[in-house]
Amino acid sequence: MGRQKAKVDPWREAVHAGWRMVTRHPLFGAFYAYLEVANDDELSPHTWAVVSARGHVRHHPRRRAEPEEWAWIFAHLLLHLGFGHADPRSAAPGDLGVRVNESDGGVHLPDPAYHAACCLAVDRFLRTLKLGRCPTPLPQELPAEDEVTLSEQWRRLSLPSEYRPLGPPDFVIGDERTAKNEDFQREFAVGVAGSATAALDLAGKPRSTVANHVEGPWDLALRWFVSSYPLLGALAAGMRLVADVEVAKGWQISIAAVSPQAAEIYVNPLVRMPAEEWRFVLAHEMLHAALRHGDRLGGRDPYLWNVSADYVINGWLVEMAVGEMPEGLLYDQSLAGLSVEAVYDQISTDLRRMRKLSTLRGRGIGDVLDHPLPHPGAPGRYVDLDDYYRNALCTGLAYHHNGRRGLLPSGLEQEIRALDQPPLPWGAALARWFDEHVPAVERRRSYARASRRQSASPGIPRPGWIRPEELVRQATFGVVLDTSGSMDTRLLGKALGAIASYAASRDVPRARVVFCDAAAYDAGYLPVEEIAHRVRVRGRGGTILQPGVNLLERADDFPPDGPILVITDGECDVVRVRREHAFLIPQGASLPFRPRGPIFRMK
Repeated sequence: MGRQKAKVDPWREAVHAGWRMVTRHPLFGAFYAYLEVANDDELSPHTWAVVSARGHVRHHPRRRAEPEEWAWIFAHLLLHLGFGHADPRSAAPGDLGVRVNESDGGVHLPDPAYHAACCLAVDRFLRTLKLGRCPTPLPQELPAEDEVTLSEQWRRLSLPSEYRPLGPPDFVIGDERTAKNEDFQREFAVGVAGSATAALDLAGKPRSTVANHVEGPWDLALRWFVSSYPLLGALAAGMRLVADVEVAKGWQISIAAVSPQAAEIYVNPLVRMPAEEWRFVLAHEMLHAALRHGDRLGGRDPYLWNVSADYVINGWLVEMAVGEMPEGLLYDQSLAGLSVEAVYDQISTDLRRMRKLSTLRGRGIGDVLDHPLPHPGAPGRYVDLDDYYRNALCTGLAYHHNGRRGLLPSGLEQEIRALDQPPLPWGAALARWFDEHVPAVERRRSYARASRRQSASPGIPRPGWIRPEELVRQATFGVVLDTSGSMDTRLLGKALGAIASYAASRDVPRARVVFCDAAAYDAGYLPVEEIAHRVRVRGRGGTILQPGVNLLERADDFPPDGPILVITDGECDVVRVRREHAFLIPQGASLPFRPRGPIFRMK
């Protein structure tokens, strides 16, 4: 009988796989760190691993995790060293906690506030690095202050529970002798420089993931953008071409498709087209990714949204004369100048005909993919490319104008400039709507009511602020409030508070409020301060808003030009409003009809 192979512990293999992911990363390539197994009773049950001031990483022998999670843990520990958290020369006196290992020069455990601040700084960096996966969920928003500021603030006030690490500290602050012999901050700087150099070398040429790659016309087309078309040159330098027959056949790609998440363009190498047409195809896919058409889908039909974006992009490329449009692509001169949203509203009325149209991927399927496609050479993980797409397009636009490369379609330029501007917060947009449709009562100065006199010139009377004494109709507005069980009470309170504050700033004394669930409940005119504090939600049935709108439109005591604000979560009936109005809905929700008034989305 032959010898049986020794059994391999899969969990131990996961530990070593995670360690390899970290040590092979360019950032940590210069680190002199070692991985060891801790004794059973050496680490607490809440501790994954610890790192010494000399770079020795000891992991818990009974902890179980995937390789990606171990990679996050080990990168977290090594970043403590790279950021100088274990260096006594960068630690303040208040950062030194308990002193341990008296015989080894007096190593200190970090103060709890300093330890928490250092862990937060490391996790914040790892979130952008996209190396591995955190084994425990992190808060959505992390403070932007540095370690010193946060530790001083938390020592003075208190350490928030959501940022308090579990278990004892995972690093120690070494002594002066260790700091002189082990300069991890210098090694980390070398790793940062090496990563930047590798990224710049990679950005200068188109990339392909196919083994034994033979250059095709799509490569020549992509290289043309880098060298001769500055508007899309930065985009082309960062996109990866995947020309694989099996990928194209397995995912039904007739000509091309794009994954914005992976910055990959998948082309069918069996398609025979000249380089001019490949330029058009690649520019089409790059604009899909850079303009974030996949993320702007909302509650719309994915395929019809893709078709709408195709019409707009192809119209731009034809106008700019970028390559030659292949035969059979979607193009309609009557849609020129429209946005993707406007085109979608037009074509969604003829679903039967639109579903027979073809994108670059094929008939009835979109060429904007919501996930990367598996293929040989794929890295298996990807980074968030929002900043890259935005910077690449904005930089390309600046080069295009500076080089006087010709005029661009106004719609394309507007979308590129919109990417560089953060969206207007819903509160500010709602305030602008109030300024436009709810006029404030103007005050004026009058000597009929004297104001306080200045002490420097007490003999000079000064006019005071008064409101008009003549009888005027004060501004008001109506609120149709969805009080069904699906409404989020927190968002409801935020919306009502914002409305009350805007109304008070416009000197609106009262607003007409109607509650709607299965029926309409008229609350009458309420003082604006009570809208936020003492409004009682009464209904908890289904959602029918049209009776509430009709009640306001037919009310004798409600002005015929008074605007109406409808607050709902989108799970309602089809609403028709015959006067100035707006909708306030949660972020990510959609209405089951095409609204005529503006929509403000609460976050």
